[in-house]
Amino acid sequence: MNRMTTAARAERPATYQDVLDAPPHMVAEVVAGTLHTQPRSAKRHLRAGSVLGMEIGSPFDCGRGGPGGWWIVDEPELHLGADIVVPDLAGWRRATLTEDMDGAFFTQAPDWVCEVLSPSTCQFDRGEKRAVYAREGITHLWFVDPEAKILEVFQLFKGQWVLLVTLADDAPVSQPPFEAISFPLDVLWSDGERTKENGEDETG
Repeated sequence: MNRMTTAARAERPATYQDVLDAPPHMVAEVVAGTLHTQPRSAKRHLRAGSVLGMEIGSPFDCGRGGPGGWWIVDEPELHLGADIVVPDLAGWRRATLTEDMDGAFFTQAPDWVCEVLSPSTCQFDRGEKRAVYAREGITHLWFVDPEAKILEVFQLFKGQWVLLVTLADDAPVSQPPFEAISFPLDVLWSDGERTKENGEDETG
């Protein structure tokens, strides 16, 4: 998966129109006036993000087995000042969310974002995008790396990202802002047979 960066045109920086004009099979973002495009995520990365969304969304968005109180959204388009970014996952606390579900994008910064890293996007995610998230006061940031099979959990303190923990293997995930639940990290890249092997799906 390759990421392409289009330098800002001499006469103007990149805008939302450049995002709209991007090919439909590409994810387009604008940071500091530069258009960044990349193909849709590989299957390994899509699955990791999808499973994480289910693990968090069920208890925190739907309130099943957890406290509820959140909106958890896959690949939301965020318009944050002049920047347009698309995290793999984002979450808003409903108590402070002022936006409704109308429209194609969000202008209110989320409380939590998660990026599923790939070799081609890692530098952008860790660099320019992470700086945008800090500038906007997003409190919680997770990096999921399906290749290294790790999770990095960051929290914003006085405008700077602080690494709280790096988890690997089958470590239990119970981290801010979702410490009310716990799930094994390796479920994000398992083949879906974990519960069967443990006999947890047997009935009778």
